[in-house]
Amino acid sequence: MSFLEDRPDVKHLIFFCGHAGTGKTTLAKQLFGPLVRATGAPFCLLDKDTLYGAYSAAAIGALTGDPHDRDSPLFIEHFRDPEYRCLVDTAAENLALGVSVVIVAPLTREVRSSRLFDRAWLGIGDDVAIRVVWVHVDEDVARERIVARGDPNDAYKLAHWEQYRQRLFVPDEALARTLVMFDNTAPTDAARDALIARLLA
Repeated sequence: MSFLEDRPDVKHLIFFCGHAGTGKTTLAKQLFGPLVRATGAPFCLLDKDTLYGAYSAAAIGALTGDPHDRDSPLFIEHFRDPEYRCLVDTAAENLALGVSVVIVAPLTREVRSSRLFDRAWLGIGDDVAIRVVWVHVDEDVARERIVARGDPNDAYKLAHWEQYRQRLFVPDEALARTLVMFDNTAPTDAARDALIARLLA
């Protein structure tokens, strides 16, 4: 791909964001190998739940007795932002070493505020190409997937679904133009190939 040959030192920061049940992690892992092959560059995958899930479960469990309390006001107020700060700092550290990064996390507030394009907040320079993928499906599809996966961390979400769904949002037309929108209901190989091309263009 000529655009990569013209910019041999370009580094990529690619976010896979969206609400629970949209398939962010599955999609990111499906595209990881093709991204490495297309760029010929090293990548690392940073999934928020893998990095901080066990620690946050232990901490919130010590406070409330429920290690799966991942959606309550207490967790959101005291744990959410530090998790994301550490996630972004880890990405910046890898990028500074010349390693491109794929991040998997909801990051809904940050998408809504366009903070994921704020290089100062991200701690990165102009030598990093940023792409933000908004992975989405219909709400009923997401809920079916959440129920089917049987993750204990979803218990609060499912028990307080009406309250949880008030936090859901769909990017408006202006915001969507800054994102790479991807319908992950039943993506084809061709759709995934087209997504890779958009991420690297």
